[in-house]
Amino acid sequence: MTVYRVSVVIEKDENGYFAYCPELQGCYTQGETYEEVLENIKDAIRLHIKDRLEEEEEIPRVEMINLTAVEVTV
Repeated sequence: MTVYRVSVVIEKDENGYFAYCPELQGCYTQGETYEEVLENIKDAIRLHIKDRLEEEEEIPRVEMINLTAVEVTV
């Protein structure tokens, strides 16, 4: 069994939580709570990686994860 480390972005709005994995295009999910969306994205990532392995596609490896906020004056 191989362990993969990928980044996950979780956003919250008035409709609940939305999560996606930037390294795995098309890998996203939603949930009503933070805990639910976190479990959902883990499942989505697991299935996405399994599909890629079955198709003998490369799995991106993350070397560094950086998240920051910027202020922009308009």
